[in-house]
Amino acid sequence: MPRAPSSHHDPTAGFTLVEVLVALAVVSISLVAIGSVMATTSRGVRSLEQHVSLMESARTIATNLPPRAQLTAGSLTGDIYGNRWRIDVAPFVGGGIPVVPDSQWLPQTIRVRVQSPTGAVLGLETVRLQRRRTE
Repeated sequence: MPRAPSSHHDPTAGFTLVEVLVALAVVSISLVAIGSVMATTSRGVRSLEQHVSLMESARTIATNLPPRAQLTAGSLTGDIYGNRWRIDVAPFVGGGIPVVPDSQWLPQTIRVRVQSPTGAVLGLETVRLQRRRTE
């Protein structure tokens, strides 16, 4: 048989002040943890977007390098997609590779440096063979 509701209040019913404070502390710690994860994720996304932009600029620059015959020692600079770039071309030295005097090829070091407006820098270095001019 069901019990009829009593008209008097149970003094132990409800939450104590300590229980409420503990619950609020748990909720606030959870919110801080979620906020921290969100901030880290957004920083990572911005960093990734910046890196992709720099890589896209570097690929475009490398794709549009002048032909070997026109790419001489020195520097080229410019601006693409809002990123500043610089290409340095120099004779290849180092790596313990001896220069072969009678070779028809001269190795050149090509350094591509791309800098975003925020200051992030991407640097690439490669070696390109230049046909030796016969005189």
